[in-house]
Amino acid sequence: MTYLSPGIPRAFFEVVVEHVRQALGQRASLSVVPWVSGPVRGGSDPFSEGEADVGFMCTPSFFWLRELESPPVELLPAAAVFGDDRTPGRPVYFSEVIVRRESPARSFLDLRGRSWAYNDPCSLSGYYNLLKKLAEIGEDGGFFDRVFCSESHLNSMRMVAGGEVDAAAIDSNVLKIKLKSAPELGERLRVIESWGPFPIQPVVLRSGLHPELKERLRAVLLAINAGPHISPTLAGFGLDRFVPITYEHYAPEEQALRKCESVLGTRPR
Repeated sequence: MTYLSPGIPRAFFEVVVEHVRQALGQRASLSVVPWVSGPVRGGSDPFSEGEADVGFMCTPSFFWLRELESPPVELLPAAAVFGDDRTPGRPVYFSEVIVRRESPARSFLDLRGRSWAYNDPCSLSGYYNLLKKLAEIGEDGGFFDRVFCSESHLNSMRMVAGGEVDAAAIDSNVLKIKLKSAPELGERLRVIESWGPFPIQPVVLRSGLHPELKERLRAVLLAINAGPHISPTLAGFGLDRFVPITYEHYAPEEQALRKCESVLGTRPR
């Protein structure tokens, strides 16, 4: 199951699922949840119900699921590396703060009293990084005149480009993929700040899976880059490879989110 589409196109995950299916020699299917970046804190989730075995989700939801008395997921210790000259070879990404090309804003502070769109309240790049930025400068949601939930990074980009809102923070990989397929959109947008890097969205496993299957799934993802060349589809979306990781890759971000929530709560009010 992926919670990262449509920002990362469905075709990306379809190729990954097909790779898993062929490598394991058994049925594998894909489900997409397009309106939120992961299971909502305190809500139901498909892993507890046995409806999903592997998931791509944003980091906050992973932390929330791990808070439960019997955590339904654990980290699959393999993470995606996307091409980015700022951090070559590392499984990280950025939040890109975008405005319209003609906007007078040159920094985040120039957005005081303006309007902002975020994709959803489970997103690190579009939502929690905004909360962290506000906490860092001693502000809260009163910094903006209006704040809107767009339900996806792509919607946020369209809202900024169309003048419905003044700014948004976009997953750097989502922005790069979208501007590659729609270069005319790039002519209407401008990045004024880049926040990060942050650990790439985790791949999670249902905790109840057999240990041997967990290890095989890890090996399958790491093998995506082991052939003579990576899938043209995955390379076209900017993927370099999957690399081994441990939970320590995410631990500093969990501490940062906890600190942010203690200052601002969970909403930019």
